[in-house]
Amino acid sequence: MSARRPPLVTVTDRPDPRVEAVIDAGLNRFNAEHIGIHDGRALAVVVSDADTGEVLGGITGRTSLGVLFVDLVFLPEDLRGGGLGGRILKLAEEEGRRRGCQAAMLYTLSFQAPGFYERHGWRRFGEIPCGPPGTSRIFFTKALASPARGRPSPAPRRGRRAPTASRRAARRRGSSR
Repeated sequence: MSARRPPLVTVTDRPDPRVEAVIDAGLNRFNAEHIGIHDGRALAVVVSDADTGEVLGGITGRTSLGVLFVDLVFLPEDLRGGGLGGRILKLAEEEGRRRGCQAAMLYTLSFQAPGFYERHGWRRFGEIPCGPPGTSRIFFTKALASPARGRPSPAPRRGRRAPTASRRAARRRGSSR
């Protein structure tokens, strides 16, 4: 029996689609084995020409483990400034909420649209300088869960039992157990 040869390692700027499929499947399997969840799904909000159906822009991203990741956002110049960007961002956020996401994240470049995201309720949480000089990647997050629902219940205090439905009902009646 011969020893296994070391694996071949390569770097490429043109990965075969099978490469991403193998890595994605392996990571999903690993995550599912450790946390029992595999809920990753792609997401796209597509803006198309009403006459030709040609794709003009939109948003691509994904949802996974309660987080909406906004990966790419683009609208041509003639479609900016009229509210369409805010509309498609809101649609992506709503779809994230529908899928159970509690938070969203994205990054933009300093010369792109940081003010746009801030105007739509996104909060900066990091910045990394990049090229060319004076440019940076700005990271944003936004809470998606409404305060009334979707937020986990606080943990019971140590030494006290969490209230059950019967204890809550008894309290409303003025008695206790």
